[in-house]
Amino acid sequence: MPMETADTQVRPGTEGDLAVLTDIYNHYVRETVITFDTEPFTAGQRRPWLLSYPKDGPHRLLVAQDRGGCVVGYATSSPFRPKPAYSTSVEVTTYCAPDAAGRGIGTLLYTALFEALAGEDLHRAYAAIALPNEASVRLHHRFGFSHVGTYREVGRKFGRYLDVAHYEKHLDGKPADADRGTAG
Repeated sequence: MPMETADTQVRPGTEGDLAVLTDIYNHYVRETVITFDTEPFTAGQRRPWLLSYPKDGPHRLLVAQDRGGCVVGYATSSPFRPKPAYSTSVEVTTYCAPDAAGRGIGTLLYTALFEALAGEDLHRAYAAIALPNEASVRLHHRFGFSHVGTYREVGRKFGRYLDVAHYEKHLDGKPADADRGTAG
């Protein structure tokens, strides 16, 4: 299922990507409030995470690779919650290499991810965005996500309390709030 632009290809993640995916994630652990992890990971610690994603099905790991072969970002769809009744919902996220931010990599990854999920038995996708993060808010709005609420000061990192906004997307193309009869 590779998806390509002139400069970047999206493909399923493999064990060979583990080191670079760990490096990308660790940048956000060390430098930003985008993730609430506070200590960097080794590749070995992240291996179970990578292996939890099969090449098909509702839980995916896709990577963006530039024409030089460098992985410049990734997107995932993960179980929303562990209980069986949640099986038609996924939580999605995307991370770009620091030098690839603002180049449309997140858009490319989400386009490929939602295309891959289109045939799955899924009803909703959810995203949690640590605030402030206007780029992520814009990305999720562009993909049809609606804001459903914000947890205020739910986490603390770098000595300050942080809010997390929650978004949802109906995966059959209807707006997330259409079945409640409200506009949002």
